[in-house]
Parts: sequence; structure tokens; C-alpha cells
Amino acid sequence: MLWKDAMLLASAKKLRSFGIIGMNQRNFGLISRYNPRHLYPLVDDKLKTKLLAQKAGITVPKLLGTVEYQHDVKLLKEILQPHAQFVIKPVKGSGGKGILVISEHDHNHYFKPSGDAIQLADIERHVSNILSGLHSLGGKPDNVMIESLIQLDPIFSDYSYEGIPDLRIIVLCGYPIMAMLRLTTHASDGKANLHQGAVGVGIDMGTGHALHAVQYGKPVLHHPDTRKTFSELVIPHWDKLLQLAAACYEMTGLGYLGADIVLDRDQGPMIIELNARPGLSIQVANAAGLAPRVAIIEALKAIDPDPQSRAAFSKQQFATNTGTHPPRLLRTRSDDPKP
Repeated sequence: MLWKDAMLLASAKKLRSFGIIGMNQRNFGLISRYNPRHLYPLVDDKLKTKLLAQKAGITVPKLLGTVEYQHDVKLLKEILQPHAQFVIKPVKGSGGKGILVISEHDHNHYFKPSGDAIQLADIERHVSNILSGLHSLGGKPDNVMIESLIQLDPIFSDYSYEGIPDLRIIVLCGYPIMAMLRLTTHASDGKANLHQGAVGVGIDMGTGHALHAVQYGKPVLHHPDTRKTFSELVIPHWDKLLQLAAACYEMTGLGYLGADIVLDRDQGPMIIELNARPGLSIQVANAAGLAPRVAIIEALKAIDPDPQSRAAFSKQQFATNTGTHPPRLLRTRSDDPKP
């Protein structure tokens, strides 16, 4: 065995000892096992997800309009005119690709949260690219949906920059098992996407307190733009958020999913997206592996039919901080990460 191969094997064994789940285990041990393929369209198509959530009585951002065909791009001006703020999304996009956020509209000028101005022609070009499949899964032709812009909850005003943070909760067989708050930054262009530079904050399942934070995979102690430390961060409505995530099991039938939730200033918690193939970076943000938590759920003799009871079980079973004080974030020598 070559030295390089031996080192890779040693590293893999070390990761397994920490309970870290890798891509193969996720794909075959979780996604293939718990997610019937015929259910994928319910979450791969964001419009279907929205309608499904509304039917289940779950709050979602308001739908302002849709565009299905290239010849309908000329209707954008009429669709957008009444709205000062809006978000344009590919219906079948993934990883935050193709999402355009407009926070201010002044005649023919549309302003992104960063302050950059674009014109209607730029938006038309962006929508045309979405329709052609530039941002869709598999590059297939797509549709466009236009939603109302979520209003930032004041609790996050010091922890997010030029955008709206979201909460990703991993749910297995209806039980929330791990959570991560994704905070927007200047580097991420106001999008809650870790690959683009957003900060991932691991969350204590028992209390909603911040545990550990990373940007570009490296530990950080404070937000890179606002400089606010994460040690005081606690997510409100924690019980309700866990119950909302747990209820997505009945809503979709998917045994392994990622529920993306936001806190709107006026409407409270709402679902923005569900994912049948959630990524594994949540383990980095939490400095903990998913495997031990998966094992606990898989050892259950039966799934509790009540989402509220499942959320309560997870809250107790997966609590990291058992004391009465907020957990201390992991220390690092440098909290100024480099891409």
C-alpha cells in the first residue's frame, strides 16, 4: 500500500471514530434507504413543495408570480412593478444557485441587498438563463417562481449581513437529529450558502444555543462583517421550529430530509425549502458526526406518530449542553478564515 493510500485510510478511520458520515454512507445508507425515488419531485420542485406545505397548514413565503416559457419573459415588468422587494428562484434549482434577491425597486433600477444596482434587462436575462436550465438539477429546462422577500427577524440583525439567515434541520424518520444556522455575509452576496462564504453555526438541539461556527470550513468566533460574537446567539421559538421540521416527515413521506426554515419578522417561522439530499457540512458546523444520532433513531422499535412528541424526544436525546448556562464556542487561534 502506498504511503498516500495509507494516510487516506487512516484519515477515514479517524473520521469514522468521530461518528462522521461520508458521502457513500449518506447516499446508500440514508438517501437510498429512506427516500423512495417517486417522492423526490415533491421537494426537487420548489413550487410543488410550497403547495404541499400550504395544504398542510405550514407558512411559506407568498408566491408573487411564475414564468414558464421564454416568450413570457417580456411579462416580467408587469409582474414585478407592484413589488418593491422580491426573490426570483429556479423552481428546480439546488445549492442556492440562481437565486436573485431584490431589496429595493426604483423605476428601472433594482437594488440587491449589497446595494448593487441592476436593470430590468439584467433580470430578464437572469430569468431566461433559469428557464434554459442553467441553474437546475441536471441542466434541464426549468420554471421560475417569484416570492415575497422575507423580513429579517431583529434577533438576527447583528448576526447576518445583506441577507436573511436560514436554519437547516436534518430529520430522520420524523425525528430532528441535527441543526445548523446559516448566516449570510458580504462574501456570500447575502445568500445563506456555505460554499459561497456564509457562516455555518452548529446549534444545540436541546436549547437552541450556538455551539460552534465555521466559515470556509474553519472555526470562527464572530461574524466576519458585523463582528458580533456567536457565544450569545440563541434561536427563539426553538420548540416550534423542531416541531415544524418533524412535521415535514408526514408532509413529504421522506425518511431522510433537510428542512430549511426562516424566521420572518412579521409571520414567524416558515418553510422555504425541503431537500431530499441534504449535504454533510452540518457536521462541520456542529463539530460532531451524524452517525451516533442516526444509530439512536434506527434503534427505535417504532416511530412516534406525533411530530410534537418526536421533537421533544430529539430535544432531550440530542442536547449537547446539559447545564443551565449557554455552551461555550470552541476556541481557535485565528477566527479570520481565508477562502
